[in-house]
Amino acid sequence: MKRSGSADLPLHHGHVPLWLAERMAKLGFAITEAIITEYGTAEVLRRLSDPFWFQSLGAVMGMDWHSSGITTSVMGALKRAINPHARELGIYICGGKGKHSRNTPQELLKFSEQIGLDGQDLVRCSKLSAKVDNTAVQDGFQLYLHSFIVDTQGRWSVVQQGMSNNSATARRYHWHSEGLRSFVEEPHTAICGVNQGRILNMTAAAAGSSRDAIMSMAAEEPSRMIAEIRHLTMPDHHDVRAKDVDLKRLGAMLYLTHERRPADFEALLLLEGMGPRTLQSMALVSEVIYGAPSRFDDPARFSFAHGGKDGHPFPVPLKVYDETISVLSNAVQRAKLDRGEKLQAIRKLSEISTLAEKGFTPNANLDAVIQRERDESWKYEGRTVFGKAKPPGSQQLKLF
Repeated sequence: MKRSGSADLPLHHGHVPLWLAERMAKLGFAITEAIITEYGTAEVLRRLSDPFWFQSLGAVMGMDWHSSGITTSVMGALKRAINPHARELGIYICGGKGKHSRNTPQELLKFSEQIGLDGQDLVRCSKLSAKVDNTAVQDGFQLYLHSFIVDTQGRWSVVQQGMSNNSATARRYHWHSEGLRSFVEEPHTAICGVNQGRILNMTAAAAGSSRDAIMSMAAEEPSRMIAEIRHLTMPDHHDVRAKDVDLKRLGAMLYLTHERRPADFEALLLLEGMGPRTLQSMALVSEVIYGAPSRFDDPARFSFAHGGKDGHPFPVPLKVYDETISVLSNAVQRAKLDRGEKLQAIRKLSEISTLAEKGFTPNANLDAVIQRERDESWKYEGRTVFGKAKPPGSQQLKLF
């Protein structure tokens, strides 16, 4: 059996409070707009088809870094933020969770008519991707979320997720139209979910003869689709542990943003609204925008931008979150007008953090890093679904 990728996504129940949902939409919009400004809509679609980048995006937006809830919350936030500006951005999101997923055909046809795309073909792509993951791949997961993202050129990505009745796990499937020639032979860019053992996979290359006999979709010529296999495995534990992050990457970034800020940071520090703690968040947001695919192998690291709604690794610092949104949004608007230095400075931040890792040997106490964030959370209006952060007793912690 050939699969394009797998990952553990523990089911995590709970709601996204309004104070976080609103900020997720704003930050998601700013990040998407920055990527489009720099690279175009095709890059947004490519990244959404990467499970590592997707999980990192959810973590930097303040969601629980390891859980299946990231899928619903991120796609919901992006749809709310992006669709009102679809013509300007050149990208549109259809579908969603539950009953919203059934609206995908109508939404696609409406958008296609406005833009001049072949709506019937896009609807067919949407239905086939869902049919494959719900029927052709019988892995015990029933789809409950289907999001179809399309740009004005007709390129698209699909992010959909299923739940197993036999385990407290979910599986996320990613599709990407780039290079897609067949829906029935190994078409995924990634499949994220708990390993359930042997499954019936009618998209496997070895199932060709069976497809010919029992599936009408097999009328299409099958061909190998995947150039790169991406595996994502998320743990069951809610807290962030040292084994979940690349300590060299995290340590180098924290050392630069808190201890030894090089001259290159001066332009960033002069940006309106950039506070000292926001520099740490902006470094991680910058990496989400500019980082290479290999930089997202440890999605938990990105939770050190804005924490998590349940307090892991620390409460969401609302003041810092708002500063991050303001700095990035202003930089993108300036860049759209005249390609000014503001967006270049944010890109430089990602480059400096990466360069700092060369030769850097961290002596990181991750628990101390997390405790410091929790102790200082009240200063930044830290908040979780359980309430506002409180000032602790005075305590000095050595981080490195």
